[in-house]
This record gives sequence, C-alpha cells and structure tokens, in this order.
Amino acid sequence: MKRPHSAGGGQIRIIGGQWRSRKLPVPDSPGLRPTTDRVRETLFNWLAPWVTRARCLDCFAGSGALGLEALSRYAASATLLEKDRIVAQQLRKNLETLKAPQGEVVNTDTLSFLAHPGTPFDLVFVDPPFRKGLLNETLHLLEHNGWLADEALIYVESEVENGPPNVPHTWSLHREKVAGQVAWRLYHREVTTGE
Repeated sequence: MKRPHSAGGGQIRIIGGQWRSRKLPVPDSPGLRPTTDRVRETLFNWLAPWVTRARCLDCFAGSGALGLEALSRYAASATLLEKDRIVAQQLRKNLETLKAPQGEVVNTDTLSFLAHPGTPFDLVFVDPPFRKGLLNETLHLLEHNGWLADEALIYVESEVENGPPNVPHTWSLHREKVAGQVAWRLYHREVTTGE
C-alpha cells in the first residue's frame, strides 16, 4: 500500500538566476528524491551556454528542482511531467508563487505522454524513480516520437548498478559524473538533416 503524503515534506532551494536562493515547498511523496544542490550546480554549469531561451522538458518532475532551475536561468519554457496528483498540484502552486507563466505542469504518466507524437525540446531532463525500469523506454520514446530538437541536450540521472543507459546512436556523451550509487550524464543529440 502506498503510504499517505505527510503534510510536512521538505523544500528545494533554487541555486542561480532570477530566483536565486528562493526556497519552495515539496510534498513528502514515496520515491521523491530531489536532485541535490551540488549536483544541480554542476549540471547547470555544464548547461550554462545553452539554457537561456531553451525549451525544456522535465520528464519526471518530482520536486521540480530541474525545471524550475532552468526557468530561473531564463529558459524560454519548461513543461514538467508529474504522475502524482498531489506533487503536481504543489508544482503548479510553486510556479504561481514564482509568477512563472512560461512553466506548465502536466499531471500524467510520462511513458503514456511520450508515446504520442511530440514537439521538439532543446533541453530534456530524465531523472526517473529508481529501480522501476523506466529509463530506456523513456529515452527510446524521446528519440523516436519527435520530442527532441536536432541539437538537443538530454540530462540523464540513473543508478550506477545498471551501467550506462542504452542511448540512440545520434547521441554523444558530453559530460559524466558518478558519485556513490548515482550517475549523471549529459548527452548531445546531433542529427544531420538531409535535403
């Protein structure tokens, strides 16, 4: 049985950009693990040349730490996918608090959402709940259903125990970091558009 949400929960802190140091509430939900401040700082240093004006997709939004950080750093838009209704409601409230109309929360199952033909995004965050077998299917759907711009960047957070994810041949590994049980990888998609 799924344990109930507690009223407590925790909070995330936005690290950089227009909302730097703002703290936002996060509901207590099973399996929710916000990307740590240290990892986000490293990731957004990697992304610095690209994040401004990027169209972002956060596939497993959870706390919203990645999508909100991107918006704080002047991404053009961020679509946050979140399956848990209570977590999705809090994400909407946090966007209202930040007065961020360029952010959108979709309360949905990510694999079902990505199974439909998509519109291309420049920057995609893939940080699924661990040990649920969601990662490779998510990456496959992103690549094959039109969710990625030709030069898209894809951030993948996954368990070390499973080894590197099975990524499409058009993706090259741009940066990689491993700490403890978690691996962070940033891929660059390079597609040559034929005539």
